[in-house]
This record gives sequence, structure tokens and C-alpha cells, in this order.
Amino acid sequence: MAAEEPRNSAVEGRLEALGISLPEVAAPVAAYVPAVVSGSHVYTSGQLPFIEGKLTATGKVGAAGGVDAETASALAATCAVNALAAIKSQLGDLDRITRIVKVVGFVASDPSFTGQPGVINGASELLGTVLGDAGVHARSAVGVAVLPLDSPVEVEVVAEFV
Repeated sequence: MAAEEPRNSAVEGRLEALGISLPEVAAPVAAYVPAVVSGSHVYTSGQLPFIEGKLTATGKVGAAGGVDAETASALAATCAVNALAAIKSQLGDLDRITRIVKVVGFVASDPSFTGQPGVINGASELLGTVLGDAGVHARSAVGVAVLPLDSPVEVEVVAEFV
């Protein structure tokens, strides 16, 4: 009898329906781990928008020659996918998530750019799409001067689980 194939979670099924594959957990770029469990919560480190280990865009959002807000929003969604990968590395199954409690998004911004909430909507909307009501969360969207590796965005997530 053949071994049973591992089951993808319903959350991963919704990602796949969007054409998104859950990546391997991004390797830390400094002295930290991608996610930590404490009690019934998983805390992710800030996730950059790595795709296959590389940043597809760098620079300031809203700056001349930088990253436009629409692209940055898509990059924030990529950060959220990477955060889900980090959460899965701790829980084994994304269906164990009962609530995304908090999302903190950082946007490397031109000093005149004030659209940080719209950029981080990319992460929030992705989480809502794949987790439904459990993806509705509290949030901060913060403009900063620079992010690691000149990334335009960084997102961290706190998830509750059973």
C-alpha cells in the first residue's frame, strides 16, 4: 500500500487557488529566528518580500525612481505569504490558526509619501482572503527611512492558534 500524500491545509488550498505556493521559510539575515511560539501565539520576525531567496524590488516607496505604491502593496502581500510560511514552520498546519491578532508593516518611504496604510493593505487583504474572519486583525503601518537590504516593505505577524 502506498504511503498517503501529506495533506495541504485549507489555508494552503486557498493560497494555491490564488496561484500562490507557500515558500520555504526565508533564512534570517541577522541573529534571530523566523518565528517563535509563546503560549498560544506565534510571533514572526519581520518578513521581507523574498521570492526564491531574492528581493524583486528595492528602494523607497514614493521616491522618484523608487517603488510605486501598487508594487509595494503586492510586495507586502508577499511578506504576508512569507510570514505564513514561518508560522507553518512552527505549527505544521496553517489550519491551526484561529486569529491573526496583529500585523505590523514597515514601509521604506520617501519623506513626502503618506500612503503607508494602503501599502500594508496588501498584507492585510491577503491574510483576510486566505483566512477569512480569522484573518481580520489589528494593525500598524509605519513609514521608516530604510529597511534591511533596502527592502521597500517588511511585515511581522502575531497569530493565535489551537
